[in-house]
Amino acid sequence: MSNPQYETYGTDGMYGPYATYIPGPGPDPTAGYGTGPDPTAGYGMWEAPVAGGAYRDTYRPAYEQRLLPRQASGESRLGSGLRESGLREPGLRESGLREPGLREPGLRESGLREPGLGPRSDRRAARRRRERNARRSESAMRRLVPQALVVAFLAGGTTAFVAKDKAVELSVDGKARTLHTFADDVRELLAEEDLPVGAHDRVTPGRDTELESGDQVSVDHGRPVRLTLDGRRHEVWTTARTVEGMLGRLGVRAEGAYLSVPRSRPIGRSGLTLDVRTERAVTVIADGRARVVRTNAATVREAVRGAGVTLRGQDTTSVPLGSFPRDGQTVTVLRVTGAKEVREELIPFLVSRTDDPSLFRGIEVVDSAGQPGVRRVTYLMRTVNGVRQKPRRERAEVVREPRTQLVRVGVKPPPPSVEGAEGLNWHGLAACESGGRPTAVDPSGTYGGLYQFDTRTWHGLGGKGRPQDASPAEQTYRAKKLYLRHGASPWPHCGMRLHS
Repeated sequence: MSNPQYETYGTDGMYGPYATYIPGPGPDPTAGYGTGPDPTAGYGMWEAPVAGGAYRDTYRPAYEQRLLPRQASGESRLGSGLRESGLREPGLRESGLREPGLREPGLRESGLREPGLGPRSDRRAARRRRERNARRSESAMRRLVPQALVVAFLAGGTTAFVAKDKAVELSVDGKARTLHTFADDVRELLAEEDLPVGAHDRVTPGRDTELESGDQVSVDHGRPVRLTLDGRRHEVWTTARTVEGMLGRLGVRAEGAYLSVPRSRPIGRSGLTLDVRTERAVTVIADGRARVVRTNAATVREAVRGAGVTLRGQDTTSVPLGSFPRDGQTVTVLRVTGAKEVREELIPFLVSRTDDPSLFRGIEVVDSAGQPGVRRVTYLMRTVNGVRQKPRRERAEVVREPRTQLVRVGVKPPPPSVEGAEGLNWHGLAACESGGRPTAVDPSGTYGGLYQFDTRTWHGLGGKGRPQDASPAEQTYRAKKLYLRHGASPWPHCGMRLHS
């Protein structure tokens, strides 16, 4: 049994005894009944018969019931605001729907009317279409407003982001690279790049300089150099990356100089050791002729050789040959000739004196005679540029050591006078016996002293040792005691002198 297009149902409700059901499909995309399908509804619409009078359709789909009611005027204003802002409502034009208030093509323009409806029905259908379109606009706005806010927020944040970002060229030891940074000044940039800077490093511009996009920042690290310049040692720090660059900054003239490493040698962060000898003007005088040479020699010997002068034998110079030649220095070559001479020289002996209380004061007795030593000395006899020089002692060696002389010195007080023997001519007796010499000894060796005592007689008078070793005073004292014992008889030939 086929279903007719129109079916009637009985009801006891507000729709009257009969109501007519009109399926939805049709050519009108905005109508929910009769002439076209409603894209938002999957059902037909109930229409009361014209004879029964108008009625109000209170049915709403579930998705429309979840939306908050809005005033049509307000929804129209919101839709107008979207159009003014350039935003489009999704699902309107793309779905073929039109904004409320616009005329629907194909109805009025064509003069067609919905079947079975009068002017009042047209107004109700138009009102329903406006309500549906308003609800769709509200739903679209609820989706678009958060998106618009997010877009506006992102647009403002992007502007601030771009304003803070800076493109800066950073060069570290000559290696440059371009980077983007949010640092406000050079100090923050170095900290951001984890680039420590020491006391000997150079940062251009200064660390407190504010950064702008397009700025250039240069960091040159310091390098230690152990520099020996013209014989003098220095400890220097440089930010130059090559030996030639460092010499230029130090003001060292490299033309004609000696360098221990090539000029193009890179200087690493650990530094290097460098020996530099600059070119100097040195005057060399030899054989009556002066020569001016420019040299970077390390010693005077090399400078003299560079002047074409040859040193022979004992030749030398006015300055040490191993010294460093200074700029403007004059070096004289000394032509030396000569020979060696050996001489023997005496070494004086020492005298050791010891006090002897048994001897009268003024008497000295030599127990061991001294003997001088012998030294062999070598002298260098030189002639410099034809002039004989004073002999120069070159070396000496001892051939024989000297022997020390031992002497006893009397400390005993002199003897007292001898009564009965005073007033005699003792001086005349001594002159006759010994010639007045206290140490006189006769040829036989038996008698000695001023008065020619023999040893036995001397000891009998209290004397010690030999008479000729005693002092003149002691000999005279012993002679007076002998006179008191025997008179002038001990001196048979000279005794008469005592009374003359």
